[in-house]
Amino acid sequence: MELQAKGKTSHREALLKAEHSIAKTKDIARKDLSRLKYHFMAPANWLNDPNGFIFYKGEYHLFYQHNPYGPRWGAMHWGHAKSKDLVHWEHLPIALAPSEPYELHDRGGCFSGSAVDNNGVLTLLYTATILKEEQLIQTQCLASSDDGITFEKYEGNPVIPGPPADGSADFRDPKVWRHGELWYMVVGSSKDNRGKALLYKSADLREWDYVGVLAESDGTMGTMWECPDFFLLGGRHVLMFSPMGMGKHITIYLIGDMDYATGKFTWDTMGDIDHGREYYAPQSLLDGKGRRVIIAWLNAWDWMPWFKDFAPTDNNHWCGAMSAPRTVELDQSGRLRFEPVEELKVLRREHYRLENTIVAPGADVLPKYAASDCAEIIAEFQLSGCQAEEIGFALRASGDGRQQTLLVYNLRTNELRLDRSQSDGWSEGIPAVTLERSGEEALKLHIFIDTCVVEVYTDNYGTVMTNNIYPDPGSIEMEVFSIGDQVTMKSIDIWKLRSAW
Repeated sequence: MELQAKGKTSHREALLKAEHSIAKTKDIARKDLSRLKYHFMAPANWLNDPNGFIFYKGEYHLFYQHNPYGPRWGAMHWGHAKSKDLVHWEHLPIALAPSEPYELHDRGGCFSGSAVDNNGVLTLLYTATILKEEQLIQTQCLASSDDGITFEKYEGNPVIPGPPADGSADFRDPKVWRHGELWYMVVGSSKDNRGKALLYKSADLREWDYVGVLAESDGTMGTMWECPDFFLLGGRHVLMFSPMGMGKHITIYLIGDMDYATGKFTWDTMGDIDHGREYYAPQSLLDGKGRRVIIAWLNAWDWMPWFKDFAPTDNNHWCGAMSAPRTVELDQSGRLRFEPVEELKVLRREHYRLENTIVAPGADVLPKYAASDCAEIIAEFQLSGCQAEEIGFALRASGDGRQQTLLVYNLRTNELRLDRSQSDGWSEGIPAVTLERSGEEALKLHIFIDTCVVEVYTDNYGTVMTNNIYPDPGSIEMEVFSIGDQVTMKSIDIWKLRSAW
């Protein structure tokens, strides 16, 4: 009992210390003009993976990887917020902090995990990490709350003390769900430089039996599968994960069939969840409307060198944000489509619309008063018989044209790219994707801009591309353009968006 009391006191003290650190810097962070206006952010300092994304007692709860002591990655805590509409968020006290004395299981950080409603008790499953004698030790642990705000770590932690023979020391990010009378957990791992998703089952969330390998790389799908998520959708099962070492493929989904009797998932369809450079570790929930909704961290590990900062915003005591929430559906071809949640429409204010407009090379088309650093654009171009080589948008542009982000569609190659070479003097790379279209049908683009992020939906929401940019606050102009010949823009709707904060 003495050890138990000491452990609980230690966790409370660690949480209070973390809250005090945030209190000292949140006012400075809040004043930064680059802060996003409708994407979720921590009050200050570092944020990465979403955790414990759950619809609980009529509200959306979002936990997240958080370093309350600085704007860079460190010993991970679990930040916490809740929302009634996925748009307006209320910050809650930090839920988990590294602290416990039992074999020091989580002193190195409370890594990613998930949340479940266990008969009214909000229960978190997370990875505890330490470095002991220069060896990485990752175990799966449990914490719970009766009020949905204050969490107690389970005295019997860890509930899974180490990886099975099929895994390795990289053994993290549990996602838990219920099927029938049992709880199931998928954990990301690696062995012999091949990513894996490992499956467990339990009757009570505390005693877990290893089932086997749910799915694994064939040698081409990454060396480690981070943040796996598994769910039923339209009669089929979906496995999402972020593979390390798979180049431009940052978030992947597999669609197939699950046999719970054998613990085998057999997949037949693979795709990218997002084709940009900054969309990592998506986590899903099933909400009260029956929707499968995902949210992700607006950054990624693989392409960002460790010697470079993740964002210039760390000078203002914050770094990291979440994507706008998206629904996940199966389309008629059996692939996934992702659409921004309808609740985002509440942010719309001034509206501008043009119809049947000719966009000629070098011509100014959009009214200057439509410019904004926070906007939603829906545009449709008539491409049948069009002889233009490329069409697109200049976004977040300065008046002198020195700063601009170019969203460009090439009619010859069907490639859509986001050129950040003039965005801000900081961002690198030109992410691109080949669209699944013949080239003759109309091109429809749905674009969200929020200070330092651009999210683009196309291919009837089957293709999404998300990227960060960091232009000067005054670079807010936008224009539509064509190269090589004119194009008819059938319609364009532009809404300025209000802040959700």
